[in-house]
Amino acid sequence: MKGQWSLSSRLALLFAACTAVVSLVAGVLFSHGSETHFIELDQQLLEGKLIGLRRALQDLDAEQAQGRLADELSRQADLALRIKGSDGVRWYDSSVRIPAQLPERPGLSTISDADTDYRVLNAPLYPDRPDSPQLTLLLDITHHQHFLQRMQRLIWLTVGLSALGTALLGAWAARRGLRPLRRMGAIAGNVSARSLNARLPEAQMPAELAELAHSINAMLGRLDDAFQRLSAFSADIAHELRTPLSNLLTHTQVTLTRDRSLEDYREALHSNLEELQWMAQLVNDMLYLAKADHGLLTPNREPLELAQEVDVLLEFFAPLAEDAGIHLHREGAGHIEADRNMLRRALSNLLDNALRFTPDGGEVRVRINDGAQGLDVSVENSGEGIPETLLPRLFDRFYRADPARREGSSEHAGLGLAITRSIIRAHGGQIRCESADGWTRFLIELPKGD
Repeated sequence: MKGQWSLSSRLALLFAACTAVVSLVAGVLFSHGSETHFIELDQQLLEGKLIGLRRALQDLDAEQAQGRLADELSRQADLALRIKGSDGVRWYDSSVRIPAQLPERPGLSTISDADTDYRVLNAPLYPDRPDSPQLTLLLDITHHQHFLQRMQRLIWLTVGLSALGTALLGAWAARRGLRPLRRMGAIAGNVSARSLNARLPEAQMPAELAELAHSINAMLGRLDDAFQRLSAFSADIAHELRTPLSNLLTHTQVTLTRDRSLEDYREALHSNLEELQWMAQLVNDMLYLAKADHGLLTPNREPLELAQEVDVLLEFFAPLAEDAGIHLHREGAGHIEADRNMLRRALSNLLDNALRFTPDGGEVRVRINDGAQGLDVSVENSGEGIPETLLPRLFDRFYRADPARREGSSEHAGLGLAITRSIIRAHGGQIRCESADGWTRFLIELPKGD
């Protein structure tokens, strides 16, 4: 978006601001520490001179005192002295450059006069006498102040250069550090419906981005799988509808080639009706699966005795099983809260599938195990097993494990197991298939519910 700064620029400015703040704080602290240190040194110097002057002026007359003062002050050119009587009359100035107005309060203070800075110390000559003359010592600290001013300018220069240097280095470091993001963006920009197999190089990513790359790769994998399924789904729909539509067109065209009797037309319409009913059922099943994919299947839960529901279904399939000499039976019982119609449809699909693939004289059984955590249901049939490589695809739409049944059929479109899985998942359960030792088992795990 226009007007927004890049992440590299933001990081560079952030680094520069942090460096400037740290440098400024450090400089201010150093400047304050240096000024405090100079004040302490000046105070020690002035107090030392004060002690010397008090000793020098002890019990001396005016002429001797002036000589002694001149001798004491001559040792330090930047030191000056003013003496005033207790009445405020000025007695003595050691230099003509001493400012006319000086602080009257006792102790240490700092003043400026013209281009000169002074540290001033006021103290009585005789501390134990109330009428004692007042001594005012002045120390020229102009060189100290110039040093502090130069140091402050150096601090500002250092802050500016540090901020600039950090901004440049930060921009370089940020650009280098964000290189994996640009690589991710380039790969993501090349992803399309025809290249969903592109993946981010997780091993080359920093630790902070490795998890993000892994998540993006997982997302691309899911999208690729979903797109492949959608493409296969579209092809399967066209494949399934091609045969009945072709049959309808051919049969109708043949019927219309010449005039026929009313009975012939009625027979043709009945034949077409069977194909149309199958197509309508296929469309209904697809809509049912679409609702399941969008989480729109809402079971109407009610207390059920599962053994009774299974017995009803076994009774329904009993004539078909008798024709093939297949033995049907149930083991166990259990209670569950579920949607009666949906559960019957799921079990009916499994029983129909079991009967179709059970050889004559075989056996189909339903086992119910009522556990503390949930209900386990197993629909088993004897016969030729299913290769292990095909088991994960059994619940795919339009998939048929029997290659001989690949074309569209008015009986089975390969959606029964997909619908069964959707129903079981809508009830919060899971379903899987096992095939070994001459038995194929569909295992259902259902929660008890509230």
